[in-house]
Amino acid sequence: MNFFISNAYAQSALSSENLLSMAPLVIIFVVFYFLLICPQSKRQKEHRELIDNLSKGDEVTTAGGVLGKITDVKDNFVKIQVADNVVITVQKHTVGAVMPKGTIKSV
Repeated sequence: MNFFISNAYAQSALSSENLLSMAPLVIIFVVFYFLLICPQSKRQKEHRELIDNLSKGDEVTTAGGVLGKITDVKDNFVKIQVADNVVITVQKHTVGAVMPKGTIKSV
């Protein structure tokens, strides 16, 4: 009856086969870290610094593409003058970029 049931042996604790089978996962994680995670965290840090340095008189564009001049800066909101007698209030994080002085006049 022994020929119907195979013997079960304990597996060794750590072998080179186990380490080699984990190598592709480690390589993929490292590649993702350097190609996706690092650049994204750098962009977030730059945007956070941009938001913290907003001041009255800066010419900015919002995420929606609105171009205007900052007239007031609060904790979470910014008032932007987009035309004569037209002021809109937007959240600070929607400011996409600070434009060079004189951009509004040239447009």
